[in-house]
Amino acid sequence: MAWMQLRVFTRTPDFAEEILSSHGAQAVSFLDGADTPILEPLPGETPLWPDTVTVGWFMDSTDLAPAKAALLMAMPEAAALRMESALIEDQDWVRIWLEHWPPQKFGEQLWVVPREKRHEVTDTGAVILLLDPGLAFGTGTHPTTALCLEWLSGADLKGKTVLDYGCGSGILAIAALLLGAERAVCVDIDPQALTATRNNAQCNGVQDRVLTLLPADFTPAAHDVVLANILANPLMQLAPLLTQCAKQNGALVMAGLLDHHAGEVRAAYEKHFRFWPDVTREGWTRLAARRVS
Repeated sequence: MAWMQLRVFTRTPDFAEEILSSHGAQAVSFLDGADTPILEPLPGETPLWPDTVTVGWFMDSTDLAPAKAALLMAMPEAAALRMESALIEDQDWVRIWLEHWPPQKFGEQLWVVPREKRHEVTDTGAVILLLDPGLAFGTGTHPTTALCLEWLSGADLKGKTVLDYGCGSGILAIAALLLGAERAVCVDIDPQALTATRNNAQCNGVQDRVLTLLPADFTPAAHDVVLANILANPLMQLAPLLTQCAKQNGALVMAGLLDHHAGEVRAAYEKHFRFWPDVTREGWTRLAARRVS
């Protein structure tokens, strides 16, 4: 089936959302109208962009005239309100995702591969991490995730214990297990992330070696490898906790920070860690260190 899409360009997107919903929108979403990233919202916050486009999705047979009339009458822009409508044909989104996401290699042996493309990787000795499109947030396409996967691919993880704090899809912990780690603890503030992690772990046959926890249920314990691919401010705030969770001589790998934040994040940890050289990509930095005290 097709969908009618109505885009509303307004300074009050929440108000537009209410009007669209009350006039038959099956769903309402928000888009960034000016390429202004929101990098570090606080837990529980859902901030909007300064230039937000409110998008209503309607059944294709819907008459949009009443919704448009209500918007023109109620919104502060009045007659100057900008709206755009279009008929959007339904598509096989899974198939489109598969077409645009080929198998990706990290380091010498690690591959991240859509399950349906498993046959495309023929390298002898390849370590293959399978992901489903429905669980694909955190796929290795972002530089921060790629930098962490490359570090894991080159590390000696045999028999090691791993903490993945801010696990997202669980891709880092699962990669570590496939590369030889013994077990992994995955922590995230989002229950949906923990669900994705468990499903991805099962897809890769490592579900019995993964423990998923909300921060409130997490008891700090020392691990051989601590992974934290989150953001600069949380990394600094979590310094006491993550330090406590790293064994003596254990490794700490941090990503999700912009290049200009690397110094202040390093400063929060350098009392107890010795850092290896930073690795940067597309404006993002990975910090890796060994605990020495």
